[in-house]
Amino acid sequence: MIVLIDSDILIEVARGRDAAILEKWAELAESEDVVLCSPVSVAELWHGARPKEHKALADLFRALACVPVDAETGRQAGEYFRAFHKSNAVELGDALIAAAAVQNRATLWTRNRKHYPMKGLEFY
Repeated sequence: MIVLIDSDILIEVARGRDAAILEKWAELAESEDVVLCSPVSVAELWHGARPKEHKALADLFRALACVPVDAETGRQAGEYFRAFHKSNAVELGDALIAAAAVQNRATLWTRNRKHYPMKGLEFY
């Protein structure tokens, strides 16, 4: 299985406050599954990082493969953004993450499923 990790999950992993998330993270790390992140999540986490979190954050992202945002991902994200921005308040970052998951045939691990109303998107 291929799993793309959303920003909200990465925040919990980095801060280590949610035992259930950390347990699931450990299980995923020990599995044969491919674990991916989006450059959108990288930017979101670095934007909100406290200086004392920088080393842990750098270590976290070294352990993940970051998917590229290419023209096809951008096109798909644009379609999602157009279709769901007004009706579901989907933001550009969420549209890019959803498109990256679909383009990489990945399931999306998020706690914010309401941000991802796209048909065909599978959740972890």
